[in-house]
Amino acid sequence: MFGKIIVIATLAAILYNLGAGLYYMMIEDGGTGRTVGALTRRIGLSVALILFVMLCIAMGWIQPHGVGR
Repeated sequence: MFGKIIVIATLAAILYNLGAGLYYMMIEDGGTGRTVGALTRRIGLSVALILFVMLCIAMGWIQPHGVGR
């Protein structure tokens, strides 16, 4: 259960940073670098989430399954 909460929270943070990057891209002329920062955080969170899921599978905390099974 704890792993699922972490996954959902990380996905929410990824979506927030994606939206922040879009917002900064629309309102700024590119001088501050906030767009790049938001998108860099999104990539970092995505990589961390993939590594966390791999760790959970390796430790046996979650069981992978196929689609439709």
